[in-house]
Amino acid sequence: MTAVESRPAGVLGTTPAHRPFGARVGAFVALTKPRIIELLLMSTVPVMFLAQRGVPDLWLVLAVVIGGYLSAGGANALNMYIDRDIDAVMSRTERRPLVTGMVSPREAVVFGITLGVVSTLWLGYFVNWLASGLALAGLLFYVFVYTLGLKRRTAQNIVWGGIAGCMPVLVGWAAVTGSLSWAPFVLFLVIFFWTPPHYWPLSMKVRDDYAKAGVPMLPVTAGNLAVARQIVAYSWVMVGVSLLLWPLAHTSWLYPVSAVLLGGFWLKEAHGLHARAKAGLEGAKLKEMRLFHWSITYLTLLMVAIAIDPFTG
Repeated sequence: MTAVESRPAGVLGTTPAHRPFGARVGAFVALTKPRIIELLLMSTVPVMFLAQRGVPDLWLVLAVVIGGYLSAGGANALNMYIDRDIDAVMSRTERRPLVTGMVSPREAVVFGITLGVVSTLWLGYFVNWLASGLALAGLLFYVFVYTLGLKRRTAQNIVWGGIAGCMPVLVGWAAVTGSLSWAPFVLFLVIFFWTPPHYWPLSMKVRDDYAKAGVPMLPVTAGNLAVARQIVAYSWVMVGVSLLLWPLAHTSWLYPVSAVLLGGFWLKEAHGLHARAKAGLEGAKLKEMRLFHWSITYLTLLMVAIAIDPFTG
């Protein structure tokens, strides 16, 4: 499926008068999608504490944060370049830099590739090449598998495309230990199963946008009840998988207690959304964004528990 009847990207702000230096700098920062990167880094640093069983070297943490931001920023910039046609159609993305013309397509490509190269070299030199390779794999997966391969072709796009967002936990663990083990792969799976029920409520909210752009997000191809059922299923698996970290990483009491409490509240919200969808509620009455906002809080608090847990054993 492809976008149709889109207005050309770059129709606004194409003259020098409309591209002041400060706005241009802000536009390039916007290309990196900082708010998304916050989530990625939030799942990277706590894992470093768990891997270290304490406070990791602060220079190493800083090096990983910088390299992780550059890598994810490069992937996001290339994603915006590829999706500039559908971004011009969707109301929530119509002010992105490539749509307004604040950044040209060529500039976005050069910027994205440069960030990708610099991040790979940075992580390889200042951290280790395993962490660097994992970050690069996430970047390539996001650009080529999700953005180019899945997003416009299947309703399962966010399920498999979410693998790119799971890579930071592996990067964080590899940065500290120079290797991988079962513990980071458990967290990889937690984020894998977290991603669909995190993103589908937002997709339900902006379903008309995706439909207009020709992007087959699950809420576009299925009804609210079908989507809510899948949200509940993924939520139960996510909560179940999260408990595996306790025996595999030999955590203290703090992590399993936190995982149970946070997971229980998540399941309450997921089943509440399902009940409202089953009752045929739509629009504001569906309250799908409650689960979306809680999903961010859930991951934040779970990662806080992971970071603190080594100090409570």
